[in-house]
Amino acid sequence: MVDMRTFRDEVAGWAGGGSSGPAAELAGLLGVHTAVLVEGLSDLAAVEALAAVRGRDLAAEGVCVLPMGGAMSVGRHATLLGPAGLGLRLVGLCDEREKPFFDRGLDRARTPRSAVHVCTADLEDELIRALGPARVEEIVEAEDELRAWRTFVRQPAQHGRPRHQQLRRFLGTKKGRKIRYGRVLVEALAPGRVPAPLDDLFAAL
Repeated sequence: MVDMRTFRDEVAGWAGGGSSGPAAELAGLLGVHTAVLVEGLSDLAAVEALAAVRGRDLAAEGVCVLPMGGAMSVGRHATLLGPAGLGLRLVGLCDEREKPFFDRGLDRARTPRSAVHVCTADLEDELIRALGPARVEEIVEAEDELRAWRTFVRQPAQHGRPRHQQLRRFLGTKKGRKIRYGRVLVEALAPGRVPAPLDDLFAAL
C-alpha cells in the first residue's frame, strides 16, 4: 500500500544517497505539498498524536512529517524537498539548541526562518511544563513505569534536581521511551494547554 510512510522511507533513502525518482513520483501521487521537518521519531509521535486529538488527517491534507535522524540533516533535506528539489513548502519543529542548524538549512532552501517553531530546551520539556510534573508522574505510573521512575530518582546524580528536570532526563534513559511518551503526554494535554511551538506549528499547516 502506497501511503505517507512509504514516501518518508523514500525520502530517507534519497537523503542517504539514493535516487530521487521514487520520492518525486510519490509526492505527486499522494499530493504532498508541505514537509514538516523534525529531528526524530519522538517529535513525529507527538505531532501525529496531536493531529489525531484534533481530528486532522495530515496525510489527506498533503502534509508529511519527516523525522530526519538529527538536526544536522536539515540542510540536506531542505535542499532535496524545498524550492530547488521537490518544491514543497517547508516547516520545522526543533529544540532550542538545534535552531542554528535549521536556520542555516532553511536559509539555503530560501525558506523564512519564521517557518521554524522552536521548543524551549526540547519538546519533552515543553510537554512536562504544560502538564506539570505531578500529572506526568501519574502518567508514568499509568504506563507501569513507577518502579523504574523511583529507582531513577534515587540515583545520586538526580539528588537536588528539580522534578521537571528529573522527568525530562528519565524520558531519555531507555530506548523508545521518548517516542512512547511523545504520544501519551500529548494525548493527556487539555485543549488549552498545548505548548506554543506545537500549537503554532499546527496553526501554520
